[in-house]
Amino acid sequence: MSLATIRAAIVAKLNTVSGIGVVHDYERYASQAADFRTLYLTGGQILGWHVRRVSVSSKFIAYGEWEETNSWEIRGYAGLNDADASEIAMDNLVEAIRAAFRADDDLGGVVDSCTTPDAAGIQLTSSVPVMFAGVLCHGVLLSLRTVSTATAA
Repeated sequence: MSLATIRAAIVAKLNTVSGIGVVHDYERYASQAADFRTLYLTGGQILGWHVRRVSVSSKFIAYGEWEETNSWEIRGYAGLNDADASEIAMDNLVEAIRAAFRADDDLGGVVDSCTTPDAAGIQLTSSVPVMFAGVLCHGVLLSLRTVSTATAA
């Protein structure tokens, strides 16, 4: 499968999660803080995600065929509101994302698997308070590996 197809499948899977907010298929930027903040707003609050491929490795299988493992980072931001226990809401959202990927290990047949010897499905790498676009937010980093077979064209 093409890289674009795999990325689209990841974004589509994220968008199946209720309450996910806005999901970008790449890390967005803007020169002005207000414009940047707008890219991640959902219902007037920051709640958004972006997907980035951070590495790829290939392993020979047979002549003209190899296994590719793409490593992805999915970063999410949600406005922090202590009175609403927003940390718990963000944890629940992360678990809903993990469940969605666990239930569809091959992303609808787009990849061979999201399971490697090191990890099965989405992993929570970090969850910490961050300043994002001038707003105190929950910053979440998820990691995912996709394994697919490629052939010489």
